[in-house]
Amino acid sequence: MTTALQIPGYVAGTWNVDGVHSDVSFEVRHLGIAKVRGRFDTFEARIVTAENPLDSSVTATIQAKSVNTNNQTRDEHIHGDDFLKVDEFPTLTFVSTGIRPDGEVFLVDGDLTIRGITKPATLRLEINGFGTGFDGNPAAGFSAVAEINRSDFGVTAGPAGAVVGETIKLTFEIEANLQV
Repeated sequence: MTTALQIPGYVAGTWNVDGVHSDVSFEVRHLGIAKVRGRFDTFEARIVTAENPLDSSVTATIQAKSVNTNNQTRDEHIHGDDFLKVDEFPTLTFVSTGIRPDGEVFLVDGDLTIRGITKPATLRLEINGFGTGFDGNPAAGFSAVAEINRSDFGVTAGPAGAVVGETIKLTFEIEANLQV
């Protein structure tokens, strides 16, 4: 029996993200000495947990314009051509292509699309658990992290590129509810 099959309370099914209890955020170095953090306020995902957990899948869509760094001027800059170009590319998407165990966690390989450019990306996934939600139906929690290079997706950052780090850390804290 593999580690993948020993997930306490595991439930197979199709799950929707609970947006109220979930968070999609990012951080990037600024001036090489500090980290600037932000989040996306509007996103959705469909998670399918298969009978064999390694056959599971996820598709996620993030509304690019929902970026929120607690600074309206910076957010508007991120909306523009130097960063996400939200008028032309309103969404960021992730579609998994495979799952593999890696010690106590899983690696979720997939295709990440930003600014119309699709590149492979791997999420380091921690399964936080399966339980029962307030409505009595199954609920699940997941944490995932990925690091990407912004230049791979055409995010130059314009003149700010000289002070904005190349590596962006994406963090997903997800609570999901089983479709019943």
